[in-house]
Amino acid sequence: MGIGQIRGYLFIFIITNMLPIRNYLRLIKFSHTLFALPFAMIGFFLGMLGTRTITAYPAVSNQELFIRLILVLICMITARSAAMAFNRYLDRHFDAKNPRTAIREIPAGIIAPEIALRFVIVCCLLFMVSCWFINRLCFFLSPVALFVILFYSYTKRFTALCHLVLGIGLSLAPIGAFLAVTGRFEILPLIFSGAVICWVSGFDIIYAMQDEEFDRSEKLFSIPTAFGKKQALRISVFLHILSAFFVITAGLYGGFGYWYWMGMLLFAGMLIYQHTLVKPQDLTRVNLAFMTANGIASVLFALFVITDMVITHKH
Repeated sequence: MGIGQIRGYLFIFIITNMLPIRNYLRLIKFSHTLFALPFAMIGFFLGMLGTRTITAYPAVSNQELFIRLILVLICMITARSAAMAFNRYLDRHFDAKNPRTAIREIPAGIIAPEIALRFVIVCCLLFMVSCWFINRLCFFLSPVALFVILFYSYTKRFTALCHLVLGIGLSLAPIGAFLAVTGRFEILPLIFSGAVICWVSGFDIIYAMQDEEFDRSEKLFSIPTAFGKKQALRISVFLHILSAFFVITAGLYGGFGYWYWMGMLLFAGMLIYQHTLVKPQDLTRVNLAFMTANGIASVLFALFVITDMVITHKH
């Protein structure tokens, strides 16, 4: 199946079901793409520009780099859309029972389950086709990436470590984007991935605190159900400290300059800020901590890191 056929299938799929695009955007929480996308851009520019101590060897022209950047963006959007839609599809019966999630598109009847599943399949196909046009290594690794991000949806059914699996899924962003440019593995993108794992796992634990009682009643697993809200918050703090450690390690290993360390301080500051918003007995500001603080943290950090690489490259 060619990319033109898949685009046509996606177009027909949406038009046939007469569903506004905004319903899909709400289904997949498109705004949450901000979490992993900035780290993907760090990986991409790291492969393209390098740092003071890490040399990049992009064996492609500037035009090809631009095309690969577009393909990386498509990969990020389609992979995350597939993962989120699949999660909503798989959890639809639990969501219908939970007052907090009963208004979501599938349990509310806005999007039929089978349509959501078709949407997942289309996104997976687009992801793999985009990887094919990037390079062979990315294409051969694409099923592995899809397995990780889709497998997360099952983990709440048998392990409290589900938050770490989510973190691993999003941590593929800087590695994948770096591979898209260079076609090889390096240590530095792996260190950034370590930061993403701990960062995402930490804030997902905070988010899961909202459903502690419900998850326990449904025999679903999470850190809050296993240890309670107070201890879960401590574990989240520990993971965010580890995330900051990885960011510092990446800065030292990569030989980054002043702009990087400014970004690191802002990133750490937003981590601290989100923990001032949430208390075990007060979860009213969880969404502010989850979306606003983390979205700002990732975007600002990426901007400062990329700025540092651009300045280094010019010199």
